[in-house]
Amino acid sequence: MSFVDEFDPHAGPLGSKGIGELSATGIAAAVANAVFDATGRRVRDLPITPKKLLDPRV
Repeated sequence: MSFVDEFDPHAGPLGSKGIGELSATGIAAAVANAVFDATGRRVRDLPITPKKLLDPRV
């Protein structure tokens, strides 16, 4: 591990940055798979709405 000794205007008050966005990338896929498991309907575009679940053309 190494440290870079320079000022970063985007860092927090303790000098750290969050990486929470990295873990959010798989949430949409997980929700879509949960909807498929619960309903048997595969919705491939977001947002997942009741209309898309009930539409027979999807």
